[in-house]
Amino acid sequence: MCADIYASSQHSGRGGWTWYTGAAGWMYRLILETLLGVHLEVDHLRIAPCIPDNWASYKIHYRYRETIYHITVKCVGEKPEKVVCVKVDGAVLNGESMSGSRRESRVLIPLSDDRQEHTVDVDLG
Repeated sequence: MCADIYASSQHSGRGGWTWYTGAAGWMYRLILETLLGVHLEVDHLRIAPCIPDNWASYKIHYRYRETIYHITVKCVGEKPEKVVCVKVDGAVLNGESMSGSRRESRVLIPLSDDRQEHTVDVDLG
C-alpha cells in the first residue's frame, strides 16, 4: 500500500513510499483479524469471522511457531450467523469453546507447538 498518490502531471495517479509505511501491515491485520476473524491469544487461536453472507468457505494455513494448522471455515447454513461445529484433527471441540450471536460468534482453538500438521474445520450456520 502506498503512503501517497502523486498529482503532478508527470506521475499523476502513481503511488509512492510503499516501503516506508506500516499501511500494508495494517491492511494484513484488517483482513486477517476483522474479516477472517483470526486472533492469537497466547496459546489459543480465536476465530470470530465476519464474512459476507455469499461466501461459501475460506481456508487459512496458520503457522504457530513450528506447527502448521490448516483451517477451513465453511458456511453450512443459509447465513453464517454463528459457529455451529468445530473439529480439530477430526475431534469435535466441546460447547464451552463456542458462544454467541453473529457479532459474538467465536471459537477458541488450543494451539500446541508439536511440529505436526493439524486440520481444523469450522462450520458456520
